[in-house]
Amino acid sequence: QVQLVESGGGLVQAGDSLRLSCAASGGTFSWHSMGWFRQTPTKEREFVAAISWIGDNTAYIDSVKGRFTVSKDIAKGTLYLQLNSLKPEDTAVYYCAARGNRATTPVLTTTDAYNYWGQGTQVTVSS
Repeated sequence: QVQLVESGGGLVQAGDSLRLSCAASGGTFSWHSMGWFRQTPTKEREFVAAISWIGDNTAYIDSVKGRFTVSKDIAKGTLYLQLNSLKPEDTAVYYCAARGNRATTPVLTTTDAYNYWGQGTQVTVSS
């Protein structure tokens, strides 16, 4: 059974950086798209960034453009999210997601487009 496991979260100060990783296990991986979402206790899960598994198509939510970078290592089956210039409003549980079957759009930005999810990693940014 395929599992996604996030790591790299933590407590940092505003302006600091973190690198999140998402490792896949339990099978052979040929994803269509992988993405990062985040959720707080008072907000619904929201899209943050995504990348196509074939090619280098990416997408970001406007509030993280220029600060966050999504990348992948196909050989390792691993997804990354580099978070720079962190702000208190970036505080959330960050979830990794993957879609295994093909879709018409190379990069997927909605929760219902993904069929595999990790358990989440907490990112807390203090002011």
